[in-house]
Amino acid sequence: MKVVKDARRLKPLFKFITRLKRNSPRGLQSIAIKASNNAWEGIDCLSCANCCKTMTPTYRNSDIKKIASYLKISPDEMKRKWLKKDRGTVKWLNKTTPCQFLDLETNMCNVYEVRPADCAGFPHLTKKRIIEYIDMHKENLDQCPATFKMVEKMNEMVNQQLAASNQI
Repeated sequence: MKVVKDARRLKPLFKFITRLKRNSPRGLQSIAIKASNNAWEGIDCLSCANCCKTMTPTYRNSDIKKIASYLKISPDEMKRKWLKKDRGTVKWLNKTTPCQFLDLETNMCNVYEVRPADCAGFPHLTKKRIIEYIDMHKENLDQCPATFKMVEKMNEMVNQQLAASNQI
């Protein structure tokens, strides 16, 4: 399930974000922060829930313990029932999508109060330096409306910066 289906709008943003990784403009981090400030305007996660429907968070051991306790099961039972180890890592992921904790009728999380840190921070717009999350933003571009809006705004801001520097 893709949120943004218009390839004419996506293609230039994919190209833009790919170029950012190779050739970052001056002040990219402040551009990302400014762009992310308006990214949530008009976004209703409950009308989308695409992150829960198509992706899996990474569960830290503390997340597993917290959720298992909330559900009154053991961490081992939670792992057996719903999680799998990511191949070659120590990361735990959902076995299936949509997420087992998503109520598909309401798009609400059944463990929202104790959801994984990865979910609480999604889509990680300015969680770290933007350049460290470029690949993640590229992956989320057609999945998350907030990511799309942030990257679209960044593209506008970088183009304005380039146009201004060419006029000098």
